[in-house]
Amino acid sequence: MSATATGIFHDSYASELRLCHTRAEKRRLVLTLALLSALPWALDGYWLGVVNGIGIAAIGAVGLNLLCGFSGQISLGHAGFMAVGAFTSALLSTRLGLPAPLGIGAAVLLSAALGALVGLPALRVEGVYLAIATLASQQIIEFIVCRWSWLTQGRGFLDVPRLGFLGDHVSRLTFERSWYWLILGVATLALLGARNLLRSALGRSLMAVRDHDVAAATIGIDVARAKLTAFALSSGYAGLAGALCAQYSEIVSWERFTLDVSVQYLGMIIVGGLGSLAGSVYGAVFIGLLPPLLSELATLASSGGSSWTAQLPALQLGAFGAAIVLFLLFEPRGLARLWQRALDYFGSWPFRY
Repeated sequence: MSATATGIFHDSYASELRLCHTRAEKRRLVLTLALLSALPWALDGYWLGVVNGIGIAAIGAVGLNLLCGFSGQISLGHAGFMAVGAFTSALLSTRLGLPAPLGIGAAVLLSAALGALVGLPALRVEGVYLAIATLASQQIIEFIVCRWSWLTQGRGFLDVPRLGFLGDHVSRLTFERSWYWLILGVATLALLGARNLLRSALGRSLMAVRDHDVAAATIGIDVARAKLTAFALSSGYAGLAGALCAQYSEIVSWERFTLDVSVQYLGMIIVGGLGSLAGSVYGAVFIGLLPPLLSELATLASSGGSSWTAQLPALQLGAFGAAIVLFLLFEPRGLARLWQRALDYFGSWPFRY
């Protein structure tokens, strides 16, 4: 008598820790790797630049999801920690002459330390009060990087030297393609690191605090340490994204890290799916592709005589808000849940269950 599998079961720790558990997952992984390998050869410089921006955004979205989706804390200051990482990396590269990897590593550590400091209010408050506390940190960081003339020597921005490898600078002809492989590698390591972290005792403690902090404390979890660690990890990921953004764009300015950017990252994890690492990537892709696709549509519409190009900023803001509202109404668990439902449907087709 044949039977239909109703789940994935493991008989060893090695089996549980595998990256792929089924043949279908292995096939999807191979297809994904093939697609990622073909992208830099199939896209022009403009769209490859869009993809690079999405890769950096995915790193920051993973960090915010670790805080909001997996530990149950809220933050409106994510862009502030990206600014810390960007300015730290830029200053160490320009004024101290440190290599870019060392500058990026120092930016991650400083961002994580400041994140743990900002997370101290989470030990006493939660919900909307914690959101206001993190909003205050965003405004303070934004005020400092905007008004402290020593950072930019009164120019309002910092120039970052072009990234080099073994003394050779990346040429303009291969700039986007070279950065694509670098960002892809860093984003992959960041995702794998977050996934392994969540399967550890620390990751399970974060999710226990998210579900019920009193019950977590009852079973012996140090709630204070878990919350501060969540803020530090999230800020470290934000600092990494900000440092990469500084090295990639070769210019750092406070306008890139305003409150609007923090809200944009919240939109990424809402659209992609709270509590899902894959959802962080889906949300970054969705929000990252929305402006250029709307720009292309507006250009096509304007060719017919209408003036949609002049209304493009308003259209982008409206589409961003509409996407968040629609997902909250019809699928609060985001694109990750829609993808899982599609897999479940085709996995059991043509049967109803």
